[in-house]
Amino acid sequence: MLLKSISTRFYTFLGACLLGLSLGTAAQADDMRSEAVFVQDLDSASVLYDKNSEEVRPIASITKLMTALVVAESGLPLQQMLSVSDADIDRLRNSRSRLAVGTRLSRADMLHLALMSSENRAAHALGRHYPGGLQAFVRAMNDKARALGMRHSQFVDPTGLSADNVSTPRDLVKLLRAVNRHPVIQRYTVSTNHNVKLKNGHYLVYHNTNRLVKSNDWDINISKTGFINEAGLCLVMVTRIDNREVAMVFLNSQGRYSRIGDAVRVRNYVEKHVNLAMLK
Repeated sequence: MLLKSISTRFYTFLGACLLGLSLGTAAQADDMRSEAVFVQDLDSASVLYDKNSEEVRPIASITKLMTALVVAESGLPLQQMLSVSDADIDRLRNSRSRLAVGTRLSRADMLHLALMSSENRAAHALGRHYPGGLQAFVRAMNDKARALGMRHSQFVDPTGLSADNVSTPRDLVKLLRAVNRHPVIQRYTVSTNHNVKLKNGHYLVYHNTNRLVKSNDWDINISKTGFINEAGLCLVMVTRIDNREVAMVFLNSQGRYSRIGDAVRVRNYVEKHVNLAMLK
């Protein structure tokens, strides 16, 4: 049972769109393990679930979607080779990376690893190789946020390792709309694995951080996970339900599989109790 404490707008939506179904069938909000949740039908902009959707929170590696958007719209050649340098080492949280200093990969491979496996050195290298360097890249991230109407969002680095990368669930749906228009971002976020060849001839095998992309039960266009202590476990997706594109945002979820569980609970609720075909 979902949605005990939910916005007035959602009750209005239910009254208009559910065909004779009782609110008593809705699941309780305390079944959700994420502190902030926002679910929206992208075709109609109808809100399907709302829990603390206007709270500004750290977003961890969800940041990398904005990194990808700036790269995708920059026109920079995806096949250009980029190098990992000492400047790309995470000295804030000392997170691990399999990309050694000196590794050379194409911009496409760097983007792929940043999106699919949340590879921090790859994301940082993408920003550092932007015209004008890292400072110009971060400025471009914030300029794009303003252009998208993400009024409550701020970016300070391309990785999300800083807790000063913040947004709201509602703002993140605007970002999801934007990245959903880019086939290369779609493809990289939902690929299940990717191999990169190193100069010594060896290969590194990377896997997707969201296990739902491997499931035949899901039709996912966009996926990104994130975690730092301040943000908790985060997940954003654009998925198809009843042939409709639905954006889902889960921030600060508690428990290893909680964000996945919340996504499953929301989808099950929508499939059973919301007639998406009636939405204009």
